[in-house]
Amino acid sequence: MDLTWPALTRHITETFRDWHHDLERITLEVTESALMEDPEGAMATLNRLRELGVTLSVDDFGTGYSSLSQLRKLPVQELKIDKSFVLKLDCEPQDQLIVRSTIDMAHGLGLKVVAEGIENLATWQLLRHWGCNLGQGFYLSRPVAPDDLPETARSLATRIGELTQPNPEYSE
Repeated sequence: MDLTWPALTRHITETFRDWHHDLERITLEVTESALMEDPEGAMATLNRLRELGVTLSVDDFGTGYSSLSQLRKLPVQELKIDKSFVLKLDCEPQDQLIVRSTIDMAHGLGLKVVAEGIENLATWQLLRHWGCNLGQGFYLSRPVAPDDLPETARSLATRIGELTQPNPEYSE
């Protein structure tokens, strides 16, 4: 619904007026269904948001009805693979095919890829091996309250080695 709000771009500009960072640090997620409601209006809003410099991400990719021709026209920089394709990635060959193909396609379109629903190390290693840029899921971290974020970040730093080391099983 926000994509149809005429004042959205102005609201974001005013909200971040005193922020001392580039707006590309802000990622706004758009669902496929929001794009289908009013494609022309959504596209106009997305183009204005992109002109502001924010990063735009297509959320829950693969669960909606958008076409690949529509995806290539969107002014987005990121695609988020829905967790329904990731949750059993370590044991479902069809999900592996879908996710790996989606990563390759997204990279071919110049998009970063985020996988949602990473629940175990094996899934994270597969995704990294295939070139997935970022991940979300309980294996990496449970949701964190803003006040707890600094301590959580420090404790996660100790896991960085485990999360970023290549898995010899997937080395080429």
